[in-house]
Amino acid sequence: MQQTIFETLRQEILDGKFAEQEKFPSEESLRRRFKTSRNTLRLALSRLKESGFIETRNGAGTFLSTTARNMTGRLGLIIPSIAGGEISPPICAAISEAARENCYSLLFGSSSSPDPKIRESRAIALAHEYVEQHVAGVFLEPIERTNDPESVSREIIMILSANHIPVVLLDRDIVEPPNRSEFDVIGLDNVQIGYRLACHMLKQGARRICFCALPCSAPTIKMRVQGVKLSVLDAGLSWTSSNVCIADCDDMKTLRRLFASRNPPDAIICGNDITAISLLKRLSSLKIKVPRDCLVAGVDDVRLAALSNPPLTTIRQPCREIGRAAVTALIERIRTPSIPPRQILLDAPLVIRKSTTSAKRSKLESSGRSTSYLLFA
Repeated sequence: MQQTIFETLRQEILDGKFAEQEKFPSEESLRRRFKTSRNTLRLALSRLKESGFIETRNGAGTFLSTTARNMTGRLGLIIPSIAGGEISPPICAAISEAARENCYSLLFGSSSSPDPKIRESRAIALAHEYVEQHVAGVFLEPIERTNDPESVSREIIMILSANHIPVVLLDRDIVEPPNRSEFDVIGLDNVQIGYRLACHMLKQGARRICFCALPCSAPTIKMRVQGVKLSVLDAGLSWTSSNVCIADCDDMKTLRRLFASRNPPDAIICGNDITAISLLKRLSSLKIKVPRDCLVAGVDDVRLAALSNPPLTTIRQPCREIGRAAVTALIERIRTPSIPPRQILLDAPLVIRKSTTSAKRSKLESSGRSTSYLLFA
């Protein structure tokens, strides 16, 4: 009975049944309502206090706590990329699942658009909508690929913060690394991702690794570049600005110039799988064979990665883990607003496929001089 009383009252608090300024129902009224003993009721009320839902004020009675007033039972999502890729939808699904387990519902709103200006205006409008709907907190994927992404993201956060709505950032911070903002961030260790991919390629015999990314990429891409650079330098090889190629996927001129240089790359790490898959097609048109002439890897492990020709080595995004960690972080932020800003970085596994199975490595393996590794077809 104690558990039933606790769960019933908690859900009613989350549903907004009790007014903020009014006293919580008295013990006697609750005892009559639930037809239970005073001792059982007090145990249930004690659990509500321990969970931060109610508080007793000396000489005044029992009221909703500050935490409970912030718990409206609704959380909001602002994910501009949700309609344009494979990574955001499973993360959002995991957020929805974890939110439901914690007695919250999740509000979705469309802010996706190929037009940067429309994307910005939709995200800002969505922030205003969430304020009107009195959400308890918001998950925000910072705006990218616009002229001033930080300003737009800060405007969204200011709208929410002015109404005491906490925010957890997904995937990346709103400022350029190594700077950190004052907000919680849930994402991946992108420096480690770059380092891990480069170490794998070096073990395959690569000696000139280049990083390829699209213009105006997110700060996470720059962190992956730093990881690749650290791995190359740790191996005693040189690294210059020429090791980084920033170009559109269809920029064949830049690609030809890269491979026509005196020291062409024998391995390329791309900012994500979509860029890497596009690169595989362009290399094929230039008669550059992968992995014989050049190793190629990406990040994300989208469905096409395993179906590309050859299948693509990549880093798998732990979407479910990201979503659930984000919900935990936001609930903790709602309940304890004063905790210091946190950066929670999750590990992401390396998936090795044929795009980085070099001929050099194959010869070493056939001679029995190399260690084993996991290969996905």
